[in-house]
Amino acid sequence: MNLDTREPTTNTLGVLETAALLRELTAGLIAVDDFDEALSHLVRIARDAVPEVSWCGFTALRAGEPAGVAASDARLAELDELRHGPESPAMTAIQRREMTIAPDLGGEQRWPGWTARARGLGVRGVISAPVDVDDRAIGAINLYAGTAGTFSTRHQLTAMLLAEHAGLLLAAVRDRAKQAERAGEIDATLLGEGVVSQAVGVIMTQRGCPAPEALQVLRSAASSLDIPLREVAERLVTTVSRPREG
Repeated sequence: MNLDTREPTTNTLGVLETAALLRELTAGLIAVDDFDEALSHLVRIARDAVPEVSWCGFTALRAGEPAGVAASDARLAELDELRHGPESPAMTAIQRREMTIAPDLGGEQRWPGWTARARGLGVRGVISAPVDVDDRAIGAINLYAGTAGTFSTRHQLTAMLLAEHAGLLLAAVRDRAKQAERAGEIDATLLGEGVVSQAVGVIMTQRGCPAPEALQVLRSAASSLDIPLREVAERLVTTVSRPREG
């Protein structure tokens, strides 16, 4: 007897849709350095790419304190906020560290205040998946449906994969932001140092450019010559200060 072992087309499409979602999410966040901007990209991409999801939001906490939200639709942003305290799907997901699902809010009893407001805004189903970013930031991504009974097992799997992938990407965003901040501190220190500051002033005068650009010119020269930045600065200042003959 021949058995057809091929997967159903719907399952195959689900895999392809999820792969496309993760690719688009990576492309949208890979070059972003600002955490809030990354969250805005995340909720928009999830809303547009996950089938049958009407809205998407993100609830974030940093160092244990409320840290704002992101929403694909500003009208529903309050559902992702912490004004409801612990009584919301997002906070349940964050506190329990597990996916929270309410496919039909019509009979939901866990978050009465939140549920009443959500239903008033047209939400009929929700999935909240916890997102681990780093040791100082956690959150939950919230998928909303406008029709009860919309969310299936496939949506739950997609939400889980989305949360895991988003956590990795958001952690990278925070790392880039920290690196940029440290680089800014280093730049400020260098610009305050005598010979480097003088060299930067020379380049600014010669090129008519701002200090950060002049410092980058100095860095490029140091890299090309393979000598320390301060030595390049000293050479430049010495050359400019040297009296001209004749």
